[in-house]
Amino acid sequence: MLDTVLVPINRAGWPFIGLFAAATVGMAWVSEPLGWIGAVLTAWCVYFFRDPDRVTPTREGLMAAPADGVVCLVDEAPPPPELGMGTAPRPRICIFMNVFNVHVNRAPIAGTVSGLAYVPGRFINASFDKASEHNERQCLRLTMTDGRDIAFVQIAGLLARRIVCQVDEGSRLKTGERFGLIRFGSRVDTYLPEGMAPLVSVGQTTVAAETVIADLKATEPARQGEVR
Repeated sequence: MLDTVLVPINRAGWPFIGLFAAATVGMAWVSEPLGWIGAVLTAWCVYFFRDPDRVTPTREGLMAAPADGVVCLVDEAPPPPELGMGTAPRPRICIFMNVFNVHVNRAPIAGTVSGLAYVPGRFINASFDKASEHNERQCLRLTMTDGRDIAFVQIAGLLARRIVCQVDEGSRLKTGERFGLIRFGSRVDTYLPEGMAPLVSVGQTTVAAETVIADLKATEPARQGEVR
């Protein structure tokens, strides 16, 4: 029970929590109702920056979701040109995070960061397909142990104003390992190796580092789903 309630807070959130708390004190000094509003907002800020541990599948070849949220798009698209991975379309899985999801992002599979590219841009709703081209984003290229590359992209959303990437080129990541976060609503796109079938469908809820989104060893076609 305590492990469920007392969730660790990501270190990037403490400055914001401090600002919210200080604002709450000032609001309470002005009037009690404003103080209660500030307290609710501070509690939400603490909740937003929670950073729970996850149980990641360790079998080689399994690719885990990089973000909590809902799969908003499964299609094929060329990876970001800034990463130099060619123009051939690849299977792409897009996960949208709302303001109540955990916003800590995790590596979808083990490998070495072989490319990084920050692209400034707009802040339209991250659930829109055009957000992958027009919004502010941080692109990462990761070379897996078998030599193949994948890409994953942190995309700012309507309310997001800060992408945090905590790895550098050459960093080695394990599947499910934390690599950054996005503040206040956003999206993460994952570009799979060519010919690899996504194992999630649009509308499915994902749990970062736990939900399997693809399997390098699978031979089944792209997985379909329906609301029941």
